Amino acid sequence: MPDDRSEAPYLELLVRGAPAEAYERPVLRARADKAPADRLAALERAKLLALRVRGELEGRRRREAELSALYETAHDLAGLRDLDAVLQAIVQRARSLLGTEVAYLTLNDPTAGDTYMRVTDGSVSARFQQLRLGMGEGLGGLVAQTARPYVTESYFHDPRFQHTHTIDAGVRDEGLVAILGVPLLLGSGVIGVLFAADRRARVFEREQTALLGSFAAHAAVAIDTAHLLAETRTALAELEAANEIIRDRSRVIERASEVHDRLTELVLRGGGVHDVADAVAEVLSGSVEFLEVDEAPAAAVDRSRADGHAVRDGEEDWVAAVSAGGELLGALVLRGHPRLDPMDQRTLERAAMVTSLLQLARRSAGEAEQRVRGELLDDLLDTPDREPRLLRERAARLRADLDTPHVVLAAGIEAPDTGTPAAGPGAAHGSGPGGAHGSGPGGAHGSGPGGISGSRSGGAYGGGSGGAPAEDAEGRRRLWSAASHLAVTRHGLAATRDGGTVLLLPLADGDTADALARRTARQLGTAVHAAVTVGASAPVPAPAARPGEVAAGYAEARRCLAALRVLGRAGEGAAAEDFGFLGLLLAGTREGAPDGTGVQDFVTRTVGAVIDYDERRGTELIRTLDAYFAGGMSPARTKDALHVHVNTVAQRLERVGRLLGPDWQSPARSLEIQLALRLHRLASAVGY
Repeated sequence: MPDDRSEAPYLELLVRGAPAEAYERPVLRARADKAPADRLAALERAKLLALRVRGELEGRRRREAELSALYETAHDLAGLRDLDAVLQAIVQRARSLLGTEVAYLTLNDPTAGDTYMRVTDGSVSARFQQLRLGMGEGLGGLVAQTARPYVTESYFHDPRFQHTHTIDAGVRDEGLVAILGVPLLLGSGVIGVLFAADRRARVFEREQTALLGSFAAHAAVAIDTAHLLAETRTALAELEAANEIIRDRSRVIERASEVHDRLTELVLRGGGVHDVADAVAEVLSGSVEFLEVDEAPAAAVDRSRADGHAVRDGEEDWVAAVSAGGELLGALVLRGHPRLDPMDQRTLERAAMVTSLLQLARRSAGEAEQRVRGELLDDLLDTPDREPRLLRERAARLRADLDTPHVVLAAGIEAPDTGTPAAGPGAAHGSGPGGAHGSGPGGAHGSGPGGISGSRSGGAYGGGSGGAPAEDAEGRRRLWSAASHLAVTRHGLAATRDGGTVLLLPLADGDTADALARRTARQLGTAVHAAVTVGASAPVPAPAARPGEVAAGYAEARRCLAALRVLGRAGEGAAAEDFGFLGLLLAGTREGAPDGTGVQDFVTRTVGAVIDYDERRGTELIRTLDAYFAGGMSPARTKDALHVHVNTVAQRLERVGRLLGPDWQSPARSLEIQLALRLHRLASAVGY
């Protein structure tokens, strides 16, 4: 039982937001007071747990501050009036969030052919604030040339970029040592660099580089918007000088204004990407369609991304890439326009930009909801003593009802060749070394290396190199995404756990856990384009009222998942009820279910002497029995399966006879022995 006295001082430290070094004091005081060893151990455990909680809270506060700053920056851009004020705010926020002493932004001057300091924050050197750099010089020149972020822990000792007297004098005058620079990208070109710097050696983390890149993207948008506003003012001045041009362009301007208003209205009322396409189609008098990445014309999309503008595709189509932060999100395709006015082209491009923002917002909202659903399910699994009222309230916000029957499902994605029995080494049902049911070394039922039931290490469910289905990171990511979508549509919960995915889905009237498992396996398999195996628990009547049963149900679902793989049913779904008598084993120790003792007694009574002999002597009698019965009780087929001499098979079977008795091959005894062998394999696979 946890010691409340051990946790109390650390709870107080967490509430006060104390620094990390303060967490050592309770342990030091206890040692000074010569507290008993168990008290010191409890304090150490409580300290480690409190430090983890503190780190998590600090991380969340940091992410909250970052998102808030990005939101404020986006808000500044939405009401852009003064470019200098927006850029100054971006630089100040970047400096504050990265905790650097200085932050600054440089812009390229194509006319002069150099780069100049545009905005600084925290700078104290007039020389540094007035620097103008030649193209390709210094760290900024390297960033501009490669369009990639660069960081140096010690500027004056870094040989990667071109040092000049002017730059080095300015940096030395400012006292900078560690510098991080990220490019300001507009289309495919670099228009400047955003920097964060310290006057001491420092290592910048990847998250900090990504955050500074986000601010750089906002700065590029602000600069682009300012340039566009300037272009618009110039165009208006030219239109005022020629009435004919005004008449020719008025329709285009009105249309652009209409698109702006409609897009703004769409964003404010929560419209989607297809609403944007419909609005632009109406204004441009054509057909506009949003296409996903795999549906869009690849060549035209690549040209649009490289050029930063809408491009022609064929005779009458125009394509504008929808991208953000270098990631392609899709494309807007305008059909039925052999010629496109430049303003209309810009309208299509702006619509693509709005579409990218909507896509990112939708993704962020979806990821947030998925995270909340996963956290609620994690609490049900890890903290069964949660207050039911709070669980109900959290579930209600996710449109889930935890007072109705639910089923816990454990899902795992299979390797491409495990949907059917594989033949190679390590396959789930192969005949080569390491196969789950194989007869060579490492078979699931053998006693050699890799066997599930053997006495040596490894195997399909052990720690060796036997045939567990491979689940790479990309496969697990796709499975998690599909499971999360299914949980949302079914008003359930989903989380990643133990290298796989766990779901808690409601059970409809007249439905069964077994049918739900099969249906879920099909749906997830279709979504990820791979075989997905799903094990299900018996129904949990009311998870909110009895959260402890969710964890027990998860253990049962995992045993069902393991059993499906062992029994050659990878890619299917099932609950314990689908396994008949074997379901008694899979049901585990949930309330009202047997604890597996009777099954274990049966195995011990029937083949326990052989199992004990293998464990004591390191022999392979159990494996030989498996191969013998699998080969129709033929010594010849048994020796072929085991790759040993027939005399070896005979000697092993003679030893089995001495252990089990002379009638072990009679029909009744052999049936019992085969059943015991199967239960022994299955019990090993599911954890008994």
